This record gives sequence, C-alpha cells and structure tokens, in this order.
Amino acid sequence: MNNSMTDEPDVTPASGNGALSGQQKQDFGADPLQVRDSDHYADEYVEGFVDKWDDLIDWKKRYESEGSFFVDLLKSRGVKSVLDVATGTGFHSVRLIEEGFETVSVDGSPEMLAKAFENGKNYGGHILRVVHADWRWLNRDVHGEFDAVICLGNSFTHLFSERDRRKALAEFYAVLKHDGVLILDQRNYDTILDNGFSSKHTYYYCGDQVTAEPEYVDEGLARFRYQFPDNSQYHLNMYPLRKDYVRRLLREVGFQHVETYGDFQETFKADEPDFLVHVAEKNYVKSLVDKASYSSAENTARDYYNSEDADNFYFHVWGGEDIHVGLYEHPSEEIAPASVRTVATMASKGQFTKNTHVLDVGAGYGGAARYLARTYGCKVTCLNLSEVENDRNRQHNVEQGLDHLIDVVDGSFEDLPFEDNTFHIIWSQDAMLHSGDRVRVLQEVSRVLKPGGEFIFTDPMASDSASKSSLKPILDRLHLESMGSPSFYRRELSRLGMEVVEFDDRTPQLPTHYGRVLEELEKREDEISQHISQEYRTRMKTGLKHWVEGGRAGNLAWGIFHARS
Repeated sequence: MNNSMTDEPDVTPASGNGALSGQQKQDFGADPLQVRDSDHYADEYVEGFVDKWDDLIDWKKRYESEGSFFVDLLKSRGVKSVLDVATGTGFHSVRLIEEGFETVSVDGSPEMLAKAFENGKNYGGHILRVVHADWRWLNRDVHGEFDAVICLGNSFTHLFSERDRRKALAEFYAVLKHDGVLILDQRNYDTILDNGFSSKHTYYYCGDQVTAEPEYVDEGLARFRYQFPDNSQYHLNMYPLRKDYVRRLLREVGFQHVETYGDFQETFKADEPDFLVHVAEKNYVKSLVDKASYSSAENTARDYYNSEDADNFYFHVWGGEDIHVGLYEHPSEEIAPASVRTVATMASKGQFTKNTHVLDVGAGYGGAARYLARTYGCKVTCLNLSEVENDRNRQHNVEQGLDHLIDVVDGSFEDLPFEDNTFHIIWSQDAMLHSGDRVRVLQEVSRVLKPGGEFIFTDPMASDSASKSSLKPILDRLHLESMGSPSFYRRELSRLGMEVVEFDDRTPQLPTHYGRVLEELEKREDEISQHISQEYRTRMKTGLKHWVEGGRAGNLAWGIFHARS
C-alpha cells in the first residue's frame, strides 16, 4: 500500500479539460463509483498531483486561517515530539519544526515526501526527517515513541475498510507515549450526507482559484472533483466518516478522552463547520473531576449549574429538590408535587428492593435518590457534574437521615467512574440533553449496568419529525448542536443490545411544565430579584417560552423510557 493519506486534490486531469499533454491520468476503471478500496488511493496520486496540492491549500493563507490552533493544543499538553503521519507536501511538519517541536514526517507516497523535503528546505532551510510508511504497519517502519501523533488534511478518510481504520488507529495508539495525544481531522461528512454540500472555503483549502466539491455522495463514498485555474480536473474517492463513528472508534481502540472541535472552535453547531478536529487523549484519568477532563458540552452545563443565579433559580423556583419535568394532573398544579409524581411513576416501572443498587446519572439535588432510598430502602449512587448541586444533595441526605444509603460522586456521565456490571438499575432524569456525545453516555450506561439490569430515564427530546431549524432557538440557548429523539434512543439502545420495554410518551407534559415554571418565575419575580440577576431572569423567560412554543408546535418530545440489558 503506497499511500499518501493526505486529503484531497485528486489528480486525474480529465481529457478535453485542459489536461497537460503527457501527464499520467488517474484510472478509476469503467465505474468510478465502485472504487471503494483503501489501497486505490496509491493510483489516485499520479504525476502532477503534488504541485496542484500546494495550489489548493495555499500555505500562506492556510497559516493565517489556522492560526496557532494546533501549536497551542500541543504546547498546552507539554508535547515535545510529534509524528506527522499524513505529511503530504509538508505544511504542518514545517510549521511544527519552526515552533520547536521534534518532528518526524511520515507519508505513504514517496512523491509527497520528496516534495515535502523540498518544501522544508525552501521554507526556512529545514531538513525534514521523512519516513515512507503504511499506517497499518506504522510501528514496523517508525521506531520510538512520541508525545503526539497528528493525522491532518482529511487523510483518515482514505481508509474504506473498518478493519483498516481500526488497525491504523491501533498503530497510532501504540506509537504514543503513555500520556500522548492523537489529533485527527476530517471533513464534516455528517452535514454533507444529511444536508448537502456547502463550503465556506475559509480554513483548510485557501487557494482562491480552486474549487473542491463532491461529485457524488452516499453513505459509503464521497467522490470529490477538483478544478484548477488551468482547467485541469482531478478526482478523489473517499469514505464519508461520520463524526460520532470516528469518536467511537477512537474510544474503542483505547483513547480515554475525545474532544471534537469544529473549524477550530470548541463550541459549534453540527451543520456549521467544514472540518472537524478530534483530540484523543491516551492518558488514563481515573476520576474525572478536573474541568479539563470534561467535554465542552459538559463544561458548559457544569459552569451554568454551578452559577449562583442558576442554583437559586432551580432550587427556589423550579421545584426545590427535584429539577426535572413534572407530571401534572391539571395545568395550574404546583411544580413540586408534579415533580414528585414523575419520580413515583418512573419508579413504578422498575423492580426496586432493599438489595437494589441504583445509579442516578445527572442526579441534580438528589430528590429522586432520596425518594428511592426512603421508599424501597435501596442504595443509590448519585453521579453529577455540578459541585454546587452535589453539596446541596449531600446536605439534604444528612438532614433527612439518608446519607447511609446515598453516595454522591462528582463526575462525568460520558466517562462513568465505575467498574463494569456494577448497578442493578440506572436512572436518569432530563440530564442526557446536556451531553455532546449521547451515544457515549448510553455506551457507558450499558457498560456499568448488570446483565438483566434496568435503565429508566427521561430526556427532553426533539420529536422524530422536527427539523433542525425549528429547534434552533432551544439549541442556541443551551449551546448544543443537537438533541436526542425517541427514534434515536430506540435505535442506539438496540445497537447496544438493550431491549426497549416501553416508551411512555408524555409529551404534552413538557410545555405544561415549562409553562408552569414561567408562570412561577413571573409571579415571584419581585421576591426573587434580590437573589437572581435581571439578566438571568430575562434570558430564562425567553428560554422557557421557546420550550413552551416548541412543545405546542410538535417539535419536542418527552416521556419515560424503560429498557433492559
């Protein structure tokens, strides 16, 4: 496999389109759409490709658009040695050498490495240490360990086989030191597959006279066409990697923590960025209590719920011990009893005894945990990321004489700090909404749940028929890129081998609840104004109205899921 795993300019000058005479042409056979083989890219990087590639990215403009993003990521982790496994024509290798990193440059294409070596000398007189290697057998040709591996330029998309992808990631993992980091980027294929292609052409491909657009896309192929100023035309066949799939592979290979950026931004909406950057940590963190160990979505939620305004609002206005959607017998009922009714209804669906060990994921102030411990005598572990809420939880447990049955743990539901097969029942109320990786949360739930155990949860969701535009006001306020949906949870639980026993659809309760909270806030505004800022109250009223409107318009869903492992 002679692979230049460096994204995109394909180099097949099309006959009749200004192709240079005597230039080798790409060969995709009789049906280019059937070329879906990891090894074929070697035939796609033909004579003339390298010079076109530099035209496409425009080193100077790429440098300006990228800024110090990758350099800052590496320096913040104390990285000194870097393995650039997708060197291409050398842009990042040269940049890293200039920043003082010990850099080894790898590529599967000798032509690419030759051009990179030449570019290194031309841009600052640097002598690149180059290695011709196949990712799948990387450690055969590259010796030693590195603080970081970078795989940039949408290069990983050249692997069409899952076996090849897993093997390559395993090789990257193996060449890293125990606390090393992998930085891997990709096109935002999710939005291309789901919404069609549009490119701001701002960050990665900065050549302003070159077009790079998909000619054909399905779930197994993205065929891009590149048009250059001399009218030459090239193609490249790539595998359209979905974001969550890549994140799952990274974790399954062994990386402990994965953070994803969109066009170099930590917080982004799913359909906005052209490119995604995954930062995968090899380092094993036993307890995720440090802010740096949480995902960006979790940090947003953590900072919010730890704020004085939020703590006062949820404790004094929303419902006291319970901060979730209530089940109302009539629209004007008080919030607190409706909230307790939700807990009682959920509990009636499970098999609770004094020998049951429950994990409450996203426990808030712990109202449900105390109900379960008091009613059934069972042991409950509360997992929550807000230290402020957790302190209130512990205080209430002591005051109500239940602290011997309830433990409160600071931590992340994307990396549950518990052993496999630990809990009989996992419980969650309106918490998974705040995750940027709900698939990961469900995987963790499945991991720590005992065989035959039960998973009982609620979550504010998008309806199965909702459009992304209709959810925008809610997502923007919560700084989220998506919401779950009933079909999402059914599908993902099934993939994990869990049986969905029931989805008790109570969607009308969602706008009722948010409407009641809004009424309570407006009614008691004078009373609470000394504890909750005007800015917070104004934002909250706007947000609550969005929830009410979204629920009444049929864009939202809510109910009680009951699943069994």
